[in-house]
Amino acid sequence: MRTVTQWLDEYGASHQNPTNKLLHWICVPVIVLCVFGLLASIPTPQALRDLAPWLNWGSLTALAAVGYYFVLSPLLAIGAAIAFVGMHFVLQAMSGLPWPLWTTSLLLFVLAWIGQFIGHAIEGKRPSFFQDVQFLMIGPLWLLAFVYRGLGVRYA
Repeated sequence: MRTVTQWLDEYGASHQNPTNKLLHWICVPVIVLCVFGLLASIPTPQALRDLAPWLNWGSLTALAAVGYYFVLSPLLAIGAAIAFVGMHFVLQAMSGLPWPLWTTSLLLFVLAWIGQFIGHAIEGKRPSFFQDVQFLMIGPLWLLAFVYRGLGVRYA
C-alpha cells in the first residue's frame, strides 16, 4: 500500500495550475458534502435512527472514510473527522430548505464536477481518478494536507 506522502505527491502532480487548484479548493469540499447529502437522503432502517438520529448512510460513509484516512495518517484522519462533522451541520441546514436534500445535493454535485473538469482542462491533465479510483478519496486529504503544512503540523 502507498504511503500518504506517495498518494499526495502523485495527486499533486496533476494539480499544479493555480486555477485548477482554486477550483479544487471550491469543488472538492462541495463534492464531498454532496456525496454525504445524497447518501443521507437514502432511507435508513428505523433501528439505525433509534440508535442515533444522526446515523444515516452519509454518516456511516464518513466514518468509513475516516477509517481509511486513519490507516494513511491518523492526524489527517482527525482533521477529516472534524471537517465531516462540520459538513453534517451544513447538511442539517440544507435539509431545512423547502425542497428535498437530495435535489440540492445532486445539483451542487453536478456543478462541482463541471468545475473540476474545467480545472483539469485548464491544467491540461486528466483527473487522477482516471488512473486509480482511490484518488477520489485522496482529493480531500490533499487539501487538508495543505492546511496542515501551512500550520506546521506533521501528518506523515
